[in-house]
Amino acid sequence: MRVAIAGAGAVGRSIAAELLADKHQVMLIERDRQHFDPGSVPAAEWVHADACELTSLEEAGIELCDVVVAATGDDKVNLVISLLSKTEFGVSRVVARVNDPRNEWLFTEGWGVDVSVSAPRILAAVVEEAVSVGDLVRLMTLRQGQANLVEVTLPEDTPLAGRSVGALKLPNGAALVTILRGGRVIVPQSDDSLEPGDELLFVASSDVEDEINTALRAPAED
Repeated sequence: MRVAIAGAGAVGRSIAAELLADKHQVMLIERDRQHFDPGSVPAAEWVHADACELTSLEEAGIELCDVVVAATGDDKVNLVISLLSKTEFGVSRVVARVNDPRNEWLFTEGWGVDVSVSAPRILAAVVEEAVSVGDLVRLMTLRQGQANLVEVTLPEDTPLAGRSVGALKLPNGAALVTILRGGRVIVPQSDDSLEPGDELLFVASSDVEDEINTALRAPAED
C-alpha cells in the first residue's frame, strides 16, 4: 500500500515509521524546513512542498497513493488537504487528524474525510475503557459517524458466561468483530464461548448501541 502523509512533525513521522515497519510505501510531505528532516525517517520518500497547493500534490503524484493522511497540527490545513486529495485526485481513503475537538463536526465526507482521528477523544475513551466494566465505551467514530467502534468488558457476574457467541441476540447494524481475552485476540466464531473479563469489540451504528447493552445484560439463548 502506498501512503502519503501530509505533515512531518512528531505525529506524521511516527505514523510513517509504523507503516514502514509493516512494509508499506510512505511519502512524507512537509512545507516547514524545520520539520523537513529526511534523516529522521530515512526509508520514507520526502517531498518539500505545501500540501494545500494543487500543483504540489500533482507533482508529488498523490493520485498514485492508496491512502492520504492529513496529519498537520492545523485543522484548516488538514481539511484542505483532505478535500483536494479526494475531489481532485480521487484518493480512495483519506484519514485526517483533528487537533481541536470543537472542529470535529467539520471532518466529514463533505470535506473528503473518510476517517477522522481526534487524539483527545481517543484518550478519553481509553481512560473510560480502563475503568469501565460492563458499560459500553465508544472508542472511535468511523465513516463520518455512520458507525462506531465500541467496547464492552464483560463483568464477573455476566449472565453470558459459558454461552456461545452465536447465541447473542445482537441488533441489526451491529457486529462483534473481536474478543480480547488476556493476551489473545480472538476472531469470534459462532460456537466460541464467552467468559467474564472478555473485552468485546463491536462495529455498530450509533442508534443501536443501547440495544447492544441490553443484549449483553440479558441471558443468551443457546
